[in-house]
Amino acid sequence: MLTQDKKQINWKPIIKKFIAVIGEKGVVKRKEELLTYECDGLTSYRQTPPVAVLPRTTEQVAEVVKICNQYSVPFIARGSGTGLSGGALPSENSVLIVTALMREILSIDLRNHLAVVQPGVINSWVTQAVSGAGFYFAPDPSSQIICSIGGNIAENSGGVHCLKYGVTTNHVLGLKLVLPDGSIVDVGGQIPEMPGYDLPGVFVGSEGTLGIATEITLKILKSAESICVLLADFNTVNAAAASVSDIISAGIIPAGMEMMDNISINAVEDVVATNCYPRDAAAILLVEIDGLDVEVAVNKQRVAGICQKNGARNITSATDPETRLKLWKGRKAAFAAAGHISPDYYVQDGVIPRTQLPYVLKEIEAISQKYGYRIANVFHAGDGNLHPLILFNKSVAGEFEKVEEAGGEILKLCVKVGGSISGEHGIGADKKCYMPDMFSQADLETMQWVKQVFNPRGLANPGKIFPTPRTCGEAAKVSIQQFAGVERF
Repeated sequence: MLTQDKKQINWKPIIKKFIAVIGEKGVVKRKEELLTYECDGLTSYRQTPPVAVLPRTTEQVAEVVKICNQYSVPFIARGSGTGLSGGALPSENSVLIVTALMREILSIDLRNHLAVVQPGVINSWVTQAVSGAGFYFAPDPSSQIICSIGGNIAENSGGVHCLKYGVTTNHVLGLKLVLPDGSIVDVGGQIPEMPGYDLPGVFVGSEGTLGIATEITLKILKSAESICVLLADFNTVNAAAASVSDIISAGIIPAGMEMMDNISINAVEDVVATNCYPRDAAAILLVEIDGLDVEVAVNKQRVAGICQKNGARNITSATDPETRLKLWKGRKAAFAAAGHISPDYYVQDGVIPRTQLPYVLKEIEAISQKYGYRIANVFHAGDGNLHPLILFNKSVAGEFEKVEEAGGEILKLCVKVGGSISGEHGIGADKKCYMPDMFSQADLETMQWVKQVFNPRGLANPGKIFPTPRTCGEAAKVSIQQFAGVERF
């Protein structure tokens, strides 16, 4: 990681050059205004950047990056700031390049099922722009009404519909990039399979360490002829988890399949009041089926039968858009609702094989008992992407360190059963110390060779993804203290 003494940087000429490129209004330098950018959705790490710039075009981004190179100043790209792994956390002497004003949908090509957008475009805006013509954009994180496409690209975000349709990388055809030296390149194109190396695939999920995407060519999908949402409630978590595996084993691939436990159910009913989720249920399963009318009708009965076989108490189904939206409303609000039942929560993002769901959920309950924290489980059950929310109070001294330890045990458990430490939230500053639990030293070195090709000076988002010390304990300490002046609470 490139580090510099704050006193050695004369920011005046740098800021003057930024203003010359972007204009006075596009450069944020007042301390009280910079507080907006001191953290992303992982609020436990905070660092106020010395300056933030808000470009509107590819050329402006390139000029800003060139200035950073000229003065050997690190830079971090930031979208809407909804990330949950500290990926957009500034370092003390870094420039924050905020893409929030790059929010134009540049073109829509319905005949070829394409949309070209800037990185600041909000995820849900893409679907809104094409829904009238019968299309939609499949990746749909729970934060889709506020998260940006640029951030989705950086973290390779998923969402409810990633089970059947894939995560962000499966819907990106081409990218215009500003590389860490300020050069502008185009990778990919407008067709699914381009010859040569899959450079869009390399870039998506690289968390801003290889450059900044300034234009994204997205694949949009035709809306299904028929859609049905089923809600099944169960007396046990194991019964709901068994239904997940049985549905997939039966050859049915739902558009989405989500699970919530009793803590999450009551949290969302307290806040959203859908009156759809039985408060006494141990777990609920939401299953969305789409396709041709006849296909949906048959699979609706098959899914209901599987859930009933596993002990489902009640099964509700909806085909009209208004009721479907109501059934999904609580799931989409689950993270926000957790804030109603706890002063703070810490969310993890592990992935496990579906068949391991009963075992892993039982082990998470054991971790909850061991550390004395309630853990709410709400997650993408179909692809095994867990989102355990550890509920705690960060105003109590030492609590966050214990919560991090509990979260680490959950991630190690995911790896133990053949899974991953991240499904869609990225590694960032939060989980980099667990990378050696999943990858060998040779694996990590190979990844960093790729990083060196694009980012040889280490100026693009330094200190993220890869651990610096070799042991997790040392790396965890660095993740807390590596940024001089980082406020922890």
